[in-house]
Amino acid sequence: MKFICDGMILADASLTVSKACAVRTTNPILECIKLKAENDGLTLTAYDGEISIEKKIIADVLEEGELCVTGKTFADFVNKISAFEVTVVSDETGIFIRYTDSETYMQTLSAADYPKFNTSDNADKDYFTMKENTLKNIISKIVFCCATDESRPLLKGALLETKDGKLNVTALDGVRMACATCDVEESSVDMKIVCPARTLTEIARMLDGEDDIKIYASKNMLSVEVQNTVINSRLYAGEFVKKENIFPIDFTTRVTVKRADVIESLERASVMIRNEKNNRVLLDIKNGKIVLSANSGMGKVEETMNADLDGKELKIVMNGKFLLDAVKALDEEQVLISFNTSVSPFTLENLEDKAYQYLILPMRTRAAE
Repeated sequence: MKFICDGMILADASLTVSKACAVRTTNPILECIKLKAENDGLTLTAYDGEISIEKKIIADVLEEGELCVTGKTFADFVNKISAFEVTVVSDETGIFIRYTDSETYMQTLSAADYPKFNTSDNADKDYFTMKENTLKNIISKIVFCCATDESRPLLKGALLETKDGKLNVTALDGVRMACATCDVEESSVDMKIVCPARTLTEIARMLDGEDDIKIYASKNMLSVEVQNTVINSRLYAGEFVKKENIFPIDFTTRVTVKRADVIESLERASVMIRNEKNNRVLLDIKNGKIVLSANSGMGKVEETMNADLDGKELKIVMNGKFLLDAVKALDEEQVLISFNTSVSPFTLENLEDKAYQYLILPMRTRAAE
């Protein structure tokens, strides 16, 4: 194999696909990027058993061939020589990377050992189409609520459901939940899939415009293509939690407060409790005010915010980081926080636009009783 290409283009492509290289694995080939030089281009592919990323770039191919190179090492190295034209030449055991008057040798593995994954023709798959910026925004609004532990693998993904021209997305980790709704441009059929959070994050990284993007899905596979980059991902199987069974219908306490006030107070409190395990904060809601307090071994902080109270006064303890994440994801000047009791789930949403809703379970402590 021998090819010549622009170092900046090669570095960008290597960094993009390396996101799909396995980090902790007993199979070294999954840590690799496969390089395939043919015709007038170079195809870079990484696959970790769940998600694959493939990107095609222009290259002057002098000798066709394919091989596998350790992904993170290759991506990091070519990033250091991105200012130069790069020539890559292979022999039986590795590649020579040449730039200016310098040369670096890197060991490789055979492409014959690289796993093959099912990427059937998209013509056989269902799909929905939406604006790139809309999809990027909705992913940012919900993905942080997906679970990260392996004990409940289904919750490591988000439910994507298309119906009546809308995309409804739900994510939860057992302690908090995010629900979001947006328009779709087109949908071949009503669809319900559970997509890994990591896949959604990688898709969002590719999106940067207002063009339409088409998301294809079969029974167990999702596929997206943006600007010569293709992401294929396995989908999770199982019955996802129904948000209708979790979100409260009525509330006894509703509080309207300035979003900026909540963010600033929580960020100041987080300095005091940054080393505490549960990021615990207490909200005391009464007399048209919210008093936020937090204690740690370092000391105590107490913040007072003006608020409009509709209903009963209440004290409630919660994870301050979860509250901050949700409030930051909202985007209106005023946010509505709705409660029932000190031990019941509470919700957050914009005062006007109800496209995004968040639910958080409080902590059970004597302070809130």
